[in-house]
Amino acid sequence: MTQDLAHIWIAVQAALRRDVGASAFEVWLAPLQPVDLQDAALRVRAPAETREWVAERFERPLTRAALEVLGSGACIEIVETGADRAASSKSRRGAVEAPAAPPAQTEFNPKFTFDQFVIGDANHFAHAAALATAELPGQAYNPLFIYGPPGVGKTHLLHSVGNYVRAYGNGLTVRYTTVERFTNEFIAALQTSSSAKERFKDRYRRNDVLLIDDVQFLASKAKTEEEFFHTFNALYDAGSQLVLTSDRLPRDLDALEDRMRERFESGLVTDIRPPDLATRLTVLRKRVQHDGIELVEDGALDVIANRIATNIRALEGALIRIVAFSSLTGRALTADFAAEVLDGLYGREAPRRVPGGARRTVGYGLPDVTVARVQELVCDAFSVSREELLSTDRAARVTWPRQIAMYLAREHTQESLSSIGRSFGERNHTTVMHAVRRTTERLRTDPEAFRAVQELTARLTGPGSDRRA
Repeated sequence: MTQDLAHIWIAVQAALRRDVGASAFEVWLAPLQPVDLQDAALRVRAPAETREWVAERFERPLTRAALEVLGSGACIEIVETGADRAASSKSRRGAVEAPAAPPAQTEFNPKFTFDQFVIGDANHFAHAAALATAELPGQAYNPLFIYGPPGVGKTHLLHSVGNYVRAYGNGLTVRYTTVERFTNEFIAALQTSSSAKERFKDRYRRNDVLLIDDVQFLASKAKTEEEFFHTFNALYDAGSQLVLTSDRLPRDLDALEDRMRERFESGLVTDIRPPDLATRLTVLRKRVQHDGIELVEDGALDVIANRIATNIRALEGALIRIVAFSSLTGRALTADFAAEVLDGLYGREAPRRVPGGARRTVGYGLPDVTVARVQELVCDAFSVSREELLSTDRAARVTWPRQIAMYLAREHTQESLSSIGRSFGERNHTTVMHAVRRTTERLRTDPEAFRAVQELTARLTGPGSDRRA
């Protein structure tokens, strides 16, 4: 794939995700892969089993995404690959039906490799276990269960295993999924036909390596947990490798059945902790080198690394924001500029003690900032009522303040995604994730939005503010 085509496809994917929502995108549109760009027609390929459905069901969103990214007259065409045409031709000739081919494999993030993973005291054991698993699938540690807080590298390790097996596994099949995608595909299969359910089973049970992210979200999904249990057993009994991630230990997944927790604990359980300062600096330097970012002062990275101490994803996100605002304003990437941008987004640095003696940096969970206070400030700033903010109203005058409020709640309170969602009219965690993503994207390109969030952050975290009001 050329660099231009890759950039175009990233923009198209972002437009599609905004249009159809995260759940539908992950199930139906994430597997699409760009082939080429001919004039104004972007040609993509889809898995054979879903091609017709995607072409029919998502024709309008695909067209809208093409027009948004490529301009007037653009379109997206879903095409057959050479292998698909050959299989179709063979079938039409009346050949004896061959055993079903293994389901299409997952495309992995090429940036998430073992070489790009920054090893430190907080993650070296998890890295070593994942590498051993990739080198000897089904033999080293099975299952491998990696747990830790969000944003510390669990998904990176899963993709690293996938990329390694794909490159050096001598044809072993490997698939990555999240529990959310597994659930959505399972529900879609149940609602379609018995043959669709069988295809779903084949998709997950006919793999040499299965990588599953966020297994904590199996909680309270009885039918999905049952299907996942049988999938786990089928793969394990066949000698296939399973690698799972979660935000907590198996024994702390209280909502899961005992038999499921016992399966998770039957192999190696290892943790990833928040990165230390040296690791954070190395992560930032690698990102700067990889993206070709020109810094005026190395101290800018020190500012970021010292300010954001718990989350690699947030660490890289802060760097992206600072680079974006430098580009927008034409100002040099200095330490002072980095501190100014971070102050605007997260409030002035004021480390404080939280229960247990650990230091927490402002912006990632102040113990005395509440969701209610965030909602109050946002309602006042945008002249909307709290009832409107929590309602299902999707008018722009309400949606944008609601997204900002969810973003601020995520950035400045210690509440989980699920808890924040419940505080906004019993919404689920995926809605909060979507709001945070949309707000983050807009902050990178919209100075007015940035100023609004900056002012709200100052009111929320500044000296003398009544954060519990």
